[in-house]
Amino acid sequence: MKKFIMLMLALSLAVVLAACNGDDAEDNEGNNSEEENQDEQASGQQEMPEPDLEGIPDVVAEVNGEEITKEEFESTYEGQFQQMAMQSQMTGQELDQDQLKQQLAEGMVGTELITQEADKRDYSASDEDVDETLSELAEQNGLESKDEFMTALQDQGMGEDEIISQVKTQVKIDKLIAEESGDTEPSEEELKETYDQFKAQQEQMSEDGEQEVPSFEEMKPELETQVKNQKETEATQTIIEQLRENADVTINL
Repeated sequence: MKKFIMLMLALSLAVVLAACNGDDAEDNEGNNSEEENQDEQASGQQEMPEPDLEGIPDVVAEVNGEEITKEEFESTYEGQFQQMAMQSQMTGQELDQDQLKQQLAEGMVGTELITQEADKRDYSASDEDVDETLSELAEQNGLESKDEFMTALQDQGMGEDEIISQVKTQVKIDKLIAEESGDTEPSEEELKETYDQFKAQQEQMSEDGEQEVPSFEEMKPELETQVKNQKETEATQTIIEQLRENADVTINL
């Protein structure tokens, strides 16, 4: 379960992207009749694929002697598959499950590598750190409080001690990423560039080119979060690539 929290963050991003696509779809379908929308929804439900878990080996991967088991992979794949299948329906692109399995295996290897490195560096995770991270995860998952987030995880079968252990691991990973990535605060220029890209996309999606877009100042807090997250993601990938160079990794898919 060491991969749980990192996976939760990845799935949260997928949910956000799906929600954004859904909002755009609603805007573009404003002129469609309710009956047409119902027909499209029914058609989409019929086309929803099932996760293909045939032939998954008992040990999906080994990372410096640590195993990623079939059970871990399958439970992770089912959650990831659900989000990707939803996005596939929205975009109309066929979901390549073989490719998704390989990507997921690589992702789980990367998470294992960065978890091992965080453990090696002997970072601490205080109660304050844990509370702050729980609150951030709750917000990212659309929940009002860390208590509500804890309850949601417990409803999924996780015990309180297990959740706290996973959050402490995430705290250590966050400290590793912060140490390696340096200053991730976005500049005004970066924020404006991101805003201009967003505005152009929204105008392109609007049939009349006059779709109302929030002002730069209104979107600034959201833009700051987006750019900072992007920088941290890039730093994380760089760390994983460096760790992978000297790691003993075998993927059995």
